[in-house]
Amino acid sequence: MTINQLQDEIIEEFADIEDWMDRYAYIIDMGNALPPIDEAYRTPEHLIEGCQSRAWLHAELTPEGKIEYTADSDAIIVKGIISMLVKVLSGHTPREIVDSDLYFIDRIGLSENLSPTRSNGLAALVKQMRLYAVAFLAKQQAEGAAQ
Repeated sequence: MTINQLQDEIIEEFADIEDWMDRYAYIIDMGNALPPIDEAYRTPEHLIEGCQSRAWLHAELTPEGKIEYTADSDAIIVKGIISMLVKVLSGHTPREIVDSDLYFIDRIGLSENLSPTRSNGLAALVKQMRLYAVAFLAKQQAEGAAQ
């Protein structure tokens, strides 16, 4: 599925949940389903700067040229938000991630229903995921130029 198809799927999942307490419960459930990050990545180097809670992010480039993200948080809401971003962006090429417009965040009302500090953390997480994609893209381009 494309990034936009995955975003549309999340938007559709939230469409039937009108109450924000129920939406938070759903986000928490999504976080509980997120596989735990390897302990090797629960390090200061993998912490997301600007996040109120502790959140870790790791990215690897697969042999097929796709990025696989793993992430975790010690806060249940943040973990749920992370799970949505991992679902949408993992398994895509660095170029697809760099070029993506993550519109689902606004469409499900997440931006307007987070505290300012949580919004800052969300922005920091998205920025770090994109930075990984930019770095992998530069690496791919450098390797392509060297061949």
